[in-house]
Amino acid sequence: MSDTFDHYVQSHPIVPYIRLADYAVREPWFIPERRILDYLLVYIQEGQCLFEVDKVPYHLGAGELCLIQPNSVLALRGLTKTLTPFVHMDIFYNAQRELSFSTLPGQLDLSAYDHLLQPGLNDFTDLNLPVVIKPRHAVPFIDQFMKMIGLCLSGQPYSALEVQSIATELVLSLVRQYGQSKPSASPAPQDLNWITSYFSFHLSENISVHDMARRANLSTSRFSKLFLKTFGVSPYQHLLQLRLKHANELLRGGSLKLHQIAEYCGFANEQHFSKAYKKAFGISPGSARKQDE
Repeated sequence: MSDTFDHYVQSHPIVPYIRLADYAVREPWFIPERRILDYLLVYIQEGQCLFEVDKVPYHLGAGELCLIQPNSVLALRGLTKTLTPFVHMDIFYNAQRELSFSTLPGQLDLSAYDHLLQPGLNDFTDLNLPVVIKPRHAVPFIDQFMKMIGLCLSGQPYSALEVQSIATELVLSLVRQYGQSKPSASPAPQDLNWITSYFSFHLSENISVHDMARRANLSTSRFSKLFLKTFGVSPYQHLLQLRLKHANELLRGGSLKLHQIAEYCGFANEQHFSKAYKKAFGISPGSARKQDE
């Protein structure tokens, strides 16, 4: 896969699904070679293990974490008595996820189950996670991991929602840590699609053309010309239209005072709001509210 992680998740949402979770307590043990469909995250809480992943051996001791990605071939061995909390999980949403399973020893040919195989994180060009992961904030990571397993086993109402939330945060922390570092991207100079949502979010604030131009990585004059070409009006007029539209919704749909509506919609005061409203609609805000009543 040559895609980047960010690009892929735009059409393949991250919706973690815990398939199997447990606190495994075993005497010296061995699970023969198999290929897996999903992610296996193991914490070596006590004891010593030898995991072979794609023919590479990894000696793991107490306190270490191991992430084995989909389509890997693995053989697992506990060299001593061990306590190894683990989860088998999907990261990316698959409508048929409940048909997937934790594979059994000897299962190496999974071609019949390609539709259930999760994408591996290392399949993306901008991610490179090792088998033995070392979270930057190891203690809270492990605490959340253990809490997630406990919730999976509790069967309590709504626990699945919290499990999904925790799993998402754990995945996000690993992606941030092991993804290629890139500077924050500014909007492309020719792309002003962000404007409407930006205005809506900051509607009650004093938004200047200079601030918008800087965010678009353009000079003020260049930004104003591009804005006019894109929206057919100046930045001020577009913002005013959005403010008046929202004011009209508040005016006709509730009992807010006029000075409150003026404040919520970014007008300097009630007089400024009334003047702009009457100019746009030919009627004062108070008269509009009475007509609506």
